[in-house]
Order: sequence, then structure tokens, then C-alpha cells
Amino acid sequence: MNFSAAIFDLDGTLVDSNAVWKKIDIILLQRRGIKCSDELADRMTSMTYEDAFVEMQKLGVKDSFEEILKEFNELAVDEYRHNIFLKDYAVEYLTYLKGQSVKIALATASPKELYEPVLRHNHAYSYFDAFCTTDEAGRDKNSPDIYLLAASKLGVAPDECVVFEDVLKGIFSAKNAGMTAVGVYDRYTAEDIVTIRAAADKFIMNFSEMMK
Repeated sequence: MNFSAAIFDLDGTLVDSNAVWKKIDIILLQRRGIKCSDELADRMTSMTYEDAFVEMQKLGVKDSFEEILKEFNELAVDEYRHNIFLKDYAVEYLTYLKGQSVKIALATASPKELYEPVLRHNHAYSYFDAFCTTDEAGRDKNSPDIYLLAASKLGVAPDECVVFEDVLKGIFSAKNAGMTAVGVYDRYTAEDIVTIRAAADKFIMNFSEMMK
């Protein structure tokens, strides 16, 4: 692969963070004396904040939506600052790219309050030349806008970029942006692995495969 810039998704691609949302839901309920089964936690994790709050109300939670959301965000920041780590060989690959003078950007749905502490905690923040969020781009990852914004910030043409993503919509949107798309294995999107393999230009189980 020949490229001038690498654009990375964060959650599920660079960091192993997808389990944190289930953990937070369980903590929120446990703090209120409510036992949360794995089945209930899995179901709540797949919901919007609003729908998950309705489910909590059914279980007896008396707090307001604003109170729950504030506590949820505080727990998330703490997890990203202390308990979430980069995936295997991610730092080594970022170091490798820097050695090849490849520009590096982050393209994530997570806000700065989450991506900055997790990258700093893992000593990876300084590798990045640009940071982009879906809020900044104005659209989610069903649209190529965030990847095009990242390329613009790096000063690189779309066809000179490679995008690393663990979810199918990210792969499709990166391709629609005119970029090379690499699918990255994550256990939480493993059910889509066949489709992701078919849609991506390359698929890897971990970043060591990019350095061979």
C-alpha cells in the first residue's frame, strides 16, 4: 500500500473501548441498588441515551435524564483516562508511520473529552497531526464528510489517504470519499466480519500485519 496519510477511527479500531458502555450502564444501576443482568446491559448498550433512560425508569431509577447523563459522561471520562488501552501493535504501527513521514489523523464519533485523555494515557496523542469528530463534520459516519475533513486538515488528496475502521458504515463511507479502506478486527463487530472483509480493500486482525 502506498499512501501519504493514515486516518484512524478510535473506538474498536485503535482502542479496545467498546465494552466500557456496558460497564457504565451496570455501574449506574448498581449505584441505585438495581441488579443488572448481562442481557439487560447488552440491550441497554444498543439503545440511544433516551431509550436507555426510559428503561432505567422502568427499573425504578428516580433521577432526571440530565442527572443520569452527567453521571454517565463522568464515568466515561474516567474510564477513558485510566482503564482503556490501545489495541495490539497500535503504538508500534503509529511509530512506524511516523518513521515513513506519513501524516496521521483521528476521525471519531467520540468527543475531545474522551479521545484526548485515552490517547494521552496511552502516550499516543503526539503521533496525530489532526483530529476530527463527527460533530465537527456535521454528519455521522454514514457520510464521508469526516474523512474528507481529515484529509483537508492534513493537506492531502483523498486518493492519497488510507482509512482504518472496524465498522461497516465507516468502510463504505471511506470508500465513498475516494480513499483506501482497511478493515480492523474488533470482537464487538465480529458478526459483520464477512461483509467488512468483502467491502474493505484490506482486512487485518491487528496492526502488526501492516508492518510486514
